[in-house]
Amino acid sequence: MKHFGYIFLTVMLALAGTAAVSAQESDRRDVRRGNREFKDGNFQEAAVDYQKALLRDSTSFAASYNLANTLYRMENYTEAKSLLDTISKAAVISEHASDYYYNSGNTSVSMKDWQGAVDAYKESLLRNPGDLEAKENYIYARKMLENQQNQNQNQDQNQDQNQDQDQDQDQDQNQDQDQNQDQNKDQNQDQNKDQNQDQNQDQNKDQNQNQDGQSPQPQPQISKQSAQQMLNAIMAKEKETQEKVKKEKAAVLQSKQKEKNW
Repeated sequence: MKHFGYIFLTVMLALAGTAAVSAQESDRRDVRRGNREFKDGNFQEAAVDYQKALLRDSTSFAASYNLANTLYRMENYTEAKSLLDTISKAAVISEHASDYYYNSGNTSVSMKDWQGAVDAYKESLLRNPGDLEAKENYIYARKMLENQQNQNQNQDQNQDQNQDQDQDQDQDQNQDQDQNQDQNKDQNQDQNKDQNQDQNQDQNKDQNQNQDGQSPQPQPQISKQSAQQMLNAIMAKEKETQEKVKKEKAAVLQSKQKEKNW
């Protein structure tokens, strides 16, 4: 397939000689001069001539169309496409409609607007089905459009997969965090339970020791004088008890002697 940048460009050179009857002769001279510059490859000078013609008659179809083609050759694709759009209504009903759509397709291809190129070449073929170059360009543009659509679809699928993976990772991380929180909670509960049990055991042990007397409380201290008084009282009580016992024994013996003698 031939290169899109340089081939299949239709320039309405002949149209300049059949411009609208309302155009002045000076406008036609500017257009003819621009056509000569265009054929010689002097695109900058040709663009100036076509612009002069448009200043004299802004409705000049030939000047607008040929200026758009010149801008295309100067690789100013955006302005070329914009200028072609401004004359679309007049172009599609003219005898040059097929060429107009063909060139519009070329500018769309240069801008990688594959959908626009497919639509333009299709319109060109509807008006001139025998244009082999338009058929080749149409097939090429349609193939590029399919590739673009497949690429966009793959990108969307990859984005969806990445989004799903991110969601799964976030979910797994949240689950791990929940598990760690549960484990920490259980560990803290077990530790608190063990600490409470140890404290309760220690408290019970202390209470039991106090009740069994295993840990006696310190005895109060008494003075030496008080201790001596207590000791004297105990001895006096003991002496009194002994004398009482002696008297009881003596009475028993006396009773026995009376019984024996009697």
